[in-house]
Amino acid sequence: MASGPVNSPMSTHTQPAQRMPACRKTLALLVTVLTLTGCANKAPPLLYGWSGYEKNLDTYFRADSESLDTQAKRMEDDLQKMRAAGQALPPGYQAHLALLHGKQGDMARFQQHLQAEKVQFPESETFVDFLLRKFKSN
Repeated sequence: MASGPVNSPMSTHTQPAQRMPACRKTLALLVTVLTLTGCANKAPPLLYGWSGYEKNLDTYFRADSESLDTQAKRMEDDLQKMRAAGQALPPGYQAHLALLHGKQGDMARFQQHLQAEKVQFPESETFVDFLLRKFKSN
């Protein structure tokens, strides 16, 4: 009785040596897909909380009909929201808010926000000191 490849128990299954490369390729593909999926779903955290700051600047520089007081109140509200969310204020935020208060004659808040800007961004010291001198002389 001759046994040929048709009756051989190995004929219906692939050899273990042939399955290993396919298994490794599948595993490598799975690891790659999972790694890329994990990276793709995570957006980098924002460095600063902007919370409408761009709109506030646009409103100010366009000299829209919105009063300085309304702009300052909105920025104060946004400031509280950003702090509550643990977000850092963007550069210039406190300085802009200070200018809004200064133009309304609230010099205490003007100085408070400028000092806070200087503490958060020490590189702004020259500009902040200039603003403090300018408003002090007026």
